[in-house]
Amino acid sequence: MNRHTKLAILLAPFLILGGYVLSDLYLEDQASDLRLYQMQPFGHCDVINQKCILKSGEFEINVMHDNGITTVNSTFPLDTATLFTVDKANNPTGYQLGMKETPYYWKRETDIGALIPNKSDKLKLRFIGEIKGGKYIAEFYTQTVK
Repeated sequence: MNRHTKLAILLAPFLILGGYVLSDLYLEDQASDLRLYQMQPFGHCDVINQKCILKSGEFEINVMHDNGITTVNSTFPLDTATLFTVDKANNPTGYQLGMKETPYYWKRETDIGALIPNKSDKLKLRFIGEIKGGKYIAEFYTQTVK
């Protein structure tokens, strides 16, 4: 066995370990990059009657409002959830939702019921949910049918 082969056999484990560590650092850096996903309403959105589903691929959230409490439930656990009501002058009012019991359910007291008191009134809402650095965003209208 010549000296080049011996040197290769001696260095191979260190090169493999170094490659593994560097690839892990690279993937960790890529995971922290900002990723935005647009969510779209699935059919007609009626938050008051609990019929508002937003979708982005496999991810879905359901937005509902009952007795002054707005609740969001999702198919995947959220890290944070924020809901905005937007008035006619396009001024948003933000509501940072708090986790209910699990990261699948988020709730907060909001004024959505007061902003759409009559049947067929529309209200613009915005949603931002975060899952492991990925942000899911939506801008949609809710309209009460019944």
